[in-house]
Amino acid sequence: EPGLVWIKPRSNADSNFLWDTVRGTNEMIITNSNGPQYNRTGVTAFNSNGFTLGNYAGVNTSGYTYVAWNFKAGGAAVANTDGTISTQVSVNTTSGFSISKYTGNGVSGATFAHGLGSQVNLSIVKRTDATAYWYVYSSLLPSNNNLYLNTADGKQADGVMLGGNTTTVSISASTSVNANGGQYVAYNFTSKPGFSKVGSYTGSGTAGNAVVTGFEPAFLMIKSSGSGGWHMYDNKRNPQNPRDNTLEANGNFTQSISTSRNFDFYSNGFQPKTTNSEFNGSGVTYIY
Repeated sequence: EPGLVWIKPRSNADSNFLWDTVRGTNEMIITNSNGPQYNRTGVTAFNSNGFTLGNYAGVNTSGYTYVAWNFKAGGAAVANTDGTISTQVSVNTTSGFSISKYTGNGVSGATFAHGLGSQVNLSIVKRTDATAYWYVYSSLLPSNNNLYLNTADGKQADGVMLGGNTTTVSISASTSVNANGGQYVAYNFTSKPGFSKVGSYTGSGTAGNAVVTGFEPAFLMIKSSGSGGWHMYDNKRNPQNPRDNTLEANGNFTQSISTSRNFDFYSNGFQPKTTNSEFNGSGVTYIY
């Protein structure tokens, strides 16, 4: 049963649509938009072996092609009081993924629980009851720096998401992540040897910059710490190298094939096959 279902149309220019078990069926958020949660008949059921689609055109138009990336959480959310904000959490400690839902208290330095039991490497927060940017915390970024999932902007030292540890994520009083009474969801990740990896690398400016993950990736998302999109690749749209079918979390673009934005997947990692500044610029830091 997937805890998070992320669907992107491939054959037409449309958005990235997300549903999860903690917010419930039909409650949709869009990664390339700062809009609130919408009620849409997209994912109408989370099943033991997949999910059921409704008739929402964004994910089920006759003849269109789609990709769905699915992340297994921990079933029904349970209360977690590790943070200063009471949080509902569905956590899968085996895969290093959790979903947190909380109500903001407007207090700077407040914390919400992620339940992962180890250092949180990535936390993506979205306000669901009002317009707000998607805020991204990564333990690989400098302190108090954030990225925005819905834009191609580089890292910003705006001090909105303040840090994370083995139990919680610390947030400011920004209305984007912690308005008093505001409603929020967070998708949290920690690296698991042989299964998942949140990491960074420095671009070489030359083809052949191998990145070691310890396993062959099935899904890769990569973002420059400078300006550049959130590019996504996988081994289903591209079963073999080169992986050159690119989609972006921050855009509503049709799937495109690009030799200037391609990667190879290997048994122990991946390699950008380009010198494009969004993937392998000399001296530039990238997170994945």
